[in-house]
Amino acid sequence: MILRKSIAGQLLQLFALIIIHASCHTLASAKTVNPGGGELQQQPQLEQQQPIQGLPEPRAYMPDSQNLDFVYHDHEELTRFLRATSARYPNLTALYSIGKSIQGRDLWVMVVSSSPYEHMIGKPDVKYVGNIHGNEPVGREMLLHLIQYFVTSYSSDQYVKWLLDNTRIHILPTMNPDGYAVSKEGTCDGGQGRYNARGFDLNRNFPDYFKQNNKRGQPETDAVKDWISKIQFVLSGSLHGGALVASYPYDNTPNSSPLGAVFQTYSAAPSLTPDDDVLKHLSLVYARNHAKMSRGVACKSATPAFENGITNGAAWYPLTGGMQDYNYVWYGCMEITLEISCCKFPPAYELKKYWEDNQLSLIKFLAEAHRGVQGFVFDPAGMPIERASIKIKGRDVGFQTTKYGEFWRILLPGYYKAEVFAEGFAPREVEFVIVEQHPTLLNVTLQSSKPYLVASSVASSVTTAKTRRVNDKLQLAAD
Repeated sequence: MILRKSIAGQLLQLFALIIIHASCHTLASAKTVNPGGGELQQQPQLEQQQPIQGLPEPRAYMPDSQNLDFVYHDHEELTRFLRATSARYPNLTALYSIGKSIQGRDLWVMVVSSSPYEHMIGKPDVKYVGNIHGNEPVGREMLLHLIQYFVTSYSSDQYVKWLLDNTRIHILPTMNPDGYAVSKEGTCDGGQGRYNARGFDLNRNFPDYFKQNNKRGQPETDAVKDWISKIQFVLSGSLHGGALVASYPYDNTPNSSPLGAVFQTYSAAPSLTPDDDVLKHLSLVYARNHAKMSRGVACKSATPAFENGITNGAAWYPLTGGMQDYNYVWYGCMEITLEISCCKFPPAYELKKYWEDNQLSLIKFLAEAHRGVQGFVFDPAGMPIERASIKIKGRDVGFQTTKYGEFWRILLPGYYKAEVFAEGFAPREVEFVIVEQHPTLLNVTLQSSKPYLVASSVASSVTTAKTRRVNDKLQLAAD
């Protein structure tokens, strides 16, 4: 946690904030639209965003004991907190459910943003998912405290204000409320409450890139799959317990052994993605901002230590049907699995310390959505092209544009070439450069792959112009 500064230090910080505020850049000509419909009426233009490193660190969290204590909240208490927060901060939050668990509990998602109910063109969507294993609830509580931190700090913390002004943050505190309901506080190991009400491990229930997953789909995973198919998430974190490490894709490998899912001491080779550099970087951002994770200390003598507090998922132990691989392969969303507590369900009196350890990491990780390249894909008339496919050359996992033609891709500094495809348009390659300070803005216009349509359009325009000239002459004659 960040220590309180002296009065002189506060004055210096205030002076720095004034300078930062004066130089702040925002989205220009951005049009607010309803996610459910509406047309883009003007071509969006983006200005250079304010460099992330120019902002002060998020301030130390000051809990509001009247709203959220450091205790575990059952589903009814969780629901009341989310509803009360949404009612109290209607300009910063929006609450919705993506579905229900087997036992009928809502899978609540809280949006925290300065545009919570609407999509602001050019603003990326990011997410956190907690409690996918019901007996690992530390992440569930951390996400509730993160929501409260955001809404109570927006007017006083310049870093939080920048993040919420430029990002739409979706937080699903619990993906497995049924499993949580039968879990026991103080249980560090074991499987009671890990699974959903039908006995399925939800983090083994997604389609898999390497192997056929024959496990029957569950309502909770089906709800998440539907959710991420509708929103183009750029970055995601899944919060777990039982270790202290940031684990990145791939979780599976063509040569994985089923023993790896049972015995976590199983030694396997890494299974690396084409974006291994980016995923390692994202993991390091979380680990290095965490109070302990980057030290790589093993939770128990019999468990492995992790260099710098990060690991490739398959190198740790392979698994089939994991959520982070599904996000990455199917939708191009960079998801990291965040193991944030050695004990799966530690006693509640330890939660405040867990918050202090994770607060900065949770915030800084989301800000990484603004690293890399972002922009729009247009047709020759300047209209956005929905679901245009984009690949960074040399990186086989692609991603698509939103209904407004937007795209984002997290990349480290360097030279890149993007390959852009869309049905009915000629493919195009575009070179660009990524620098450290701010995202590269890249707009791409695709030409029609059917020349006769273009010729027809040109001929129509010429005919229209001739007709107008004739009408103008007739009007002059009449005058």
